[in-house]
Amino acid sequence: MTGPDVLDRWDLAVRDHADGPALVTPRRVLSYQDADRLTDTWAASLAGRGAAPGKLVGLAFGDPARTVLGMLAALKAGAGFTVLDDRLPPAARAELVVRTAATVWLGDGRHAPEGAYVPDGAYVPDGAYVPDDPDGDGGGSGAGAADGTRQARRATGSDVAYVLFTSGSTGRPKGTVIERDALSRFAHAVAERLGLTPGDRWLQVASLGFDVLIEEVFPAFAVGAAVVCREDTRALDAEELHLTLARTRTTVVELSTQYWLEYARWLDTRGATTPGTLRTVVVGGERMDPRRYRDWQARQPAALAHVYGLTECTVSSTFHTGPLPADAEEVPLGTPLRDVDISIRRDGRPVPDGESGEIHIGGPLLARGFLDDEAATARRFVPDPYAADPGARLYMTGDLGRIDADGQLVFLGRVDDQIKIRGHRLEPARVERALCEAAGVDQAVVFPDPGTGTVLWAFTVPADPTTAPPPGEAVRLTGTGRDALVAPLEAQLPDWAVPRVLYRVSVLPKNPHGKVDKRRLAAWATTAAARTDASTPTAPPGTGSGSGPGTGPGPGSVIGADPPATRTPDGAAESGAGEPLDTVLALFREVLDAPGLGPDDDFFDHGGQSLLAMRLLTRLREVRPTAGGLRASALFSHPTPRRLAGALADRATART
Repeated sequence: MTGPDVLDRWDLAVRDHADGPALVTPRRVLSYQDADRLTDTWAASLAGRGAAPGKLVGLAFGDPARTVLGMLAALKAGAGFTVLDDRLPPAARAELVVRTAATVWLGDGRHAPEGAYVPDGAYVPDGAYVPDDPDGDGGGSGAGAADGTRQARRATGSDVAYVLFTSGSTGRPKGTVIERDALSRFAHAVAERLGLTPGDRWLQVASLGFDVLIEEVFPAFAVGAAVVCREDTRALDAEELHLTLARTRTTVVELSTQYWLEYARWLDTRGATTPGTLRTVVVGGERMDPRRYRDWQARQPAALAHVYGLTECTVSSTFHTGPLPADAEEVPLGTPLRDVDISIRRDGRPVPDGESGEIHIGGPLLARGFLDDEAATARRFVPDPYAADPGARLYMTGDLGRIDADGQLVFLGRVDDQIKIRGHRLEPARVERALCEAAGVDQAVVFPDPGTGTVLWAFTVPADPTTAPPPGEAVRLTGTGRDALVAPLEAQLPDWAVPRVLYRVSVLPKNPHGKVDKRRLAAWATTAAARTDASTPTAPPGTGSGSGPGTGPGPGSVIGADPPATRTPDGAAESGAGEPLDTVLALFREVLDAPGLGPDDDFFDHGGQSLLAMRLLTRLREVRPTAGGLRASALFSHPTPRRLAGALADRATART
């Protein structure tokens, strides 16, 4: 039995809070009434182009606000929506466009597919809503706003609401099909658990192709609260996040575990607290350290909500809120939301509370299945023989857990080799197969770095044994040797799934159980780093250099290393001596934990990624006034200490 449609909840919010804020952007506020009128117009245009129940509307906007409006418009047209992630490589985006077979695409982002358009009836980011088509027919589409509404009313709870993609073990991302009834129930359940009210403001920070977007939007709309949108899709560093939370009077924000750790570290360093309006920080995606949870509880006024869920079960399934007991060794995943059933099973049979097994999720929030993949759907979505409802299904999560004495779900690990990188699930075999397709690579294994868990490490065994290092040693790949392996991966995988630190070994060691011994590989890598640091001469004062011409290869040298640059690329100001190069180089070494890093070493070649880029820019702004306003994205165009120092010198010159 289905409940109210997701649009019924929206209509109620429009009726009761017509003049209240629905969307808050850096330049304007869109009321519920204005957003409703605008999305009616967009829905009419979509319906005129074939959007209807059972069809998909693709969204490829460059800004979050219009993405949110497009989601609503698609649902009003009776269709579902899919969001094209602008972080994906072009080839991967093109494949998803084909696979979704969307009836129509909305969008004007640089990643928008051919034929995408923006409907008439303007949403102007820095102006008012102006219906430039007084008849509301969506630019001559042949369907009026009322007709668009009738389309939506023909949609049923079992029609598709959206399709979002997750990493797949076969190498192809899996499209997860969520129905309208599941979306509506989910929105109500989250709003209920968090106690959302019309006075709340939820800041949207997740990547637009990530399912957390759903949690940031629809629970707020279900109660007449506001969704606060960034100007664009670039990630906010910790300082920018803090200022945005304060400026927009945000009350709720959801952060990945690693993102939250960066923000907590930033607050602790400054002795600062969360803005007074912020009441809840939702955190999930990876295991949370109980010590950091307790530290936050003791210092910060904003409460934490620890969540667990999967795209296949409509985002989050369990929430833990409230204080963490002093004797707790793990932060619980929490208790189920309304309409979610959690059970622990072994060989398909439920086990008593306290015993471990695989976490199974049931209830009406389960996805319909995987897009055009009946075999994968049958493997993961299975009948529940113990349910009273003969049609009940379960999703086999692949996660191990138990139910503790307080009824809280506790995470214990994975059944298989699946890992999480910065909140994203990844099948390592997908990356390992891609590495082995490269010429000269016989075997490969990837896993998260043991220190932070935010960067993928890769260890490769060469096909030619004569190019392998001695047994028991790992040699770091860099320069052209590294690029030859990384470039093909960057063309087909999202950034977070590409290994940034690569080693060559003679063999993949095995543990007593016959599996690759990742601890031993990590130890070999640590030894290699220590040899490299020991063989790197100390830079004389003012040079800022940890390496340079005349440095012998030594036992810790890297394979395929390019010679250091002798001039600044792209015409950036030369900073070969003194400040700011010394400062920038020192911060690169600190953030990357790489004492031997040289002035021409690439940030991303040495394990850098978006969260570490945020940390680096935050530290840089603390010590260099000219770094004020510099975004973490600057590292993509200035990835070495010398080039970034040159960019800072250029900024300083421009200001004088």
